[in-house]
Amino acid sequence: MIKIDEVFEFSNNDTIVIGCSSGPDSMALVDMLLRVREKYDLQLVVAHVNHNVRKESYEEAEYLKQYCLDNNLVFESMVIEEYGDDNFHNEARNIRYNFFENLIHKYDGNYLMTAHHGDDLIETVMMRIVRGSNLNGYSGFKEVVDMGTYKIVRPLIHFTKKELEDYANENNVKYYVDSSNDKDKYTRNRYRKYLIPFLKEEEVNVHHKFLKFSETLDEASKFIEKSRNKAIDRVFENNKINLDKFILEDSYIQKEILYYLLSEFYQDDLILVNDKHIDLILSLINSNKSNSFINLPNEVVAIKSYNMLELKKETDEITSYEIEFNNYVLLPNNHVIEKIDDCSDNSNFICRLDSNEITLPLIVRTRKFGDKMYVKGMNGSKKVKDIFIDKKIKLETRDSWPIVLDSKGKIVWIPGIKKSKYDKKKVDSYDIVLKYS
Repeated sequence: MIKIDEVFEFSNNDTIVIGCSSGPDSMALVDMLLRVREKYDLQLVVAHVNHNVRKESYEEAEYLKQYCLDNNLVFESMVIEEYGDDNFHNEARNIRYNFFENLIHKYDGNYLMTAHHGDDLIETVMMRIVRGSNLNGYSGFKEVVDMGTYKIVRPLIHFTKKELEDYANENNVKYYVDSSNDKDKYTRNRYRKYLIPFLKEEEVNVHHKFLKFSETLDEASKFIEKSRNKAIDRVFENNKINLDKFILEDSYIQKEILYYLLSEFYQDDLILVNDKHIDLILSLINSNKSNSFINLPNEVVAIKSYNMLELKKETDEITSYEIEFNNYVLLPNNHVIEKIDDCSDNSNFICRLDSNEITLPLIVRTRKFGDKMYVKGMNGSKKVKDIFIDKKIKLETRDSWPIVLDSKGKIVWIPGIKKSKYDKKKVDSYDIVLKYS
């Protein structure tokens, strides 16, 4: 029988949020964690997302709720009321992971665990190879992803779907089967039904081979990222690529820079774009036209203007600004940031700073690629892009949202959204109070 503490090292009093669909894989994961709960004094939170596309989904959610009640498990759920993205799977995934991360913060969790298994990894890698990607994309998903304040862990990556179904059946774990998993109209289903059985006929433990392949590519990708990041510092100017500098870079690094640029617009490892889109952008860059553009998925447009290249939403009118702050500034979005004496408000619309910890004057500007902030109450930094995603700020709004930083580039506040570690409590020492209204 599969024992989860043989593939993952727990610590006493870990708090784990479990992504659970009520299918055989995730119900097996919950059962495995229940079996070691007392041994490690684990705090378990079952998180369920009702995708609201099948009539059976409400019955499944009710069963899971009762299951958690019977087993003294915390149960959290949400229903996706509507979808606005052209890519259902991409949007659903983003909604799920935003929901999971909110629960991590709510319960001060150490880990988010999902029931992705070895067959899932094979499908993902093969789909990426056929569609085209970069090394990071070809590696599929990772067993452990460090998110700064918590880790995403996929402990079942060493096992097959059949092994998990057998586990559930042998231990009388009730589960539901999603009928849509048999429909050939979904790309992943076709890989699952026709490709996986063939590979397993050739090698019964092929999932182990794919895991090794994934880990090897991930190591290579991390090595390459170091060179890419240095190149980004050389070629980026005010959220745009300086093409005179860009063409001096190695051709492989050029592609990695473009994948990085695209990641700002497409989540889920660039699920909507592939190497054909990279080739289109490179053709635009190398064309003799001084001013031209190409359209990319989801109304993103790549614009070449003389020796500069930028990507933006086609419907955007991006307002970029950088303003030195004194005591008052009227922003292009018609909001105001002003210095006040003090107030009792502790929301994200108020920021208290100690001038001894920062370098004046303060600067108010729009976001730039790679922006990171040390978030209050968290260890380490977090990408501003991810903060916007967590707060469900629309892409077209992010580009004009004010960012407050000191003269040395330390981001101290995202007005109305998130405070940095530099923000002070009412009982602390501070001499600057800012208000966003």
